[in-house]
Amino acid sequence: MEPMSDAPPTTGAVSAHEPGPGSGDARPAPIEADAVIVGAGPVGLFQVFELGLLEIKAHVIDSLGYPGGQCIELYPDKPIYDIPAVPACTGRELTERLLQQIEPFGATLHLGQEVAALDRREDGRFDLETSRGSRFIAKTVFIAAGVGAFQPRTLKVEGIEAYAERQLFYRVRSPSQFAGKHLVIIGGGDSALDWALNFAQDGPQQAASVILIHRRDDFRAAPASVSRMRALCDEHRMQLIIGQATGIEERDGRLTGLKVTGSDGVTRIVPLEMLLVFFGLSPRLGPIAHWGLELERRQVVVDTEKFETSVPGIFAVGDINTYPGKKKLILSGFHEAALAAFGAAPYVFPDKRVQLQYTTTSPKLHKVLGVETPVFDD
Repeated sequence: MEPMSDAPPTTGAVSAHEPGPGSGDARPAPIEADAVIVGAGPVGLFQVFELGLLEIKAHVIDSLGYPGGQCIELYPDKPIYDIPAVPACTGRELTERLLQQIEPFGATLHLGQEVAALDRREDGRFDLETSRGSRFIAKTVFIAAGVGAFQPRTLKVEGIEAYAERQLFYRVRSPSQFAGKHLVIIGGGDSALDWALNFAQDGPQQAASVILIHRRDDFRAAPASVSRMRALCDEHRMQLIIGQATGIEERDGRLTGLKVTGSDGVTRIVPLEMLLVFFGLSPRLGPIAHWGLELERRQVVVDTEKFETSVPGIFAVGDINTYPGKKKLILSGFHEAALAAFGAAPYVFPDKRVQLQYTTTSPKLHKVLGVETPVFDD
């Protein structure tokens, strides 16, 4: 695994830096928008592209501080094999290519904030306000929030949270900070195994020691990763302990050890400098649940003609939606984004007939994309 770099992808779109609440006396006027997209994951970014082809300008809001959604949070460096015409790419590479693809449309990204409130106006438009006080008046809204805002599942040990982001981490944002440290990793999935292998192997990010703790000797990770982990344990380059964390040891305001109780009932002290916990991420639907949309099992119900929700003018694409036959695939989300864009066009251009055109042959689309129309010899 090639670990995630410190800098997230930023190519291809304008990132807005709004002041937070209380940062000034005068409240800025709302931004009037053709479309507001909630979610800057792959499907949300591709929604920008499909809207852009129809000359619909979009603003994108995401709770993360960078674009990419699940691809960046969950598998930035894992290969994806089912993107059409792309045999393999990582989550980071897919995000970077999508940002490059939407560059001609000048979408504005409003990052590090959630849509806290949404209300429908009498004229059919929508008032939106974010957790940072940014306000929008939008003709259409697209929910591309994946399965919701992700929150890590935490380690339930008394006193441990005092060390969060100092010695306790639920995500690896800067691999270099763990190099040369005595590291304990808890978990049995791909993230836990991948990072254990990364820090146990020779290289600039190698830890002084790596101890992997899992509650049972059965793993959810890829078999190849499990085999490699066991081989490194046999070579004494890392250690596996079967048990559960039940307490901590502290000294002078520092976390010095983890109490681990094994299946034999014996509790042992495992020394450490840094603790990484990978129990997975729990999706949270958040304020979307209170927008008056029809929901089914915490997903937004849509039609399959326009991927419109039960509220006219609000569309939902990607993993957040549900309909008969729904498949949670990125490529399915791309298809949904295309139809949703055409479904939104009458709200944005009520007096204009929107026709299907092809990027291969349409001079109008070539102008929108900023490319020259090719000339073919007879």
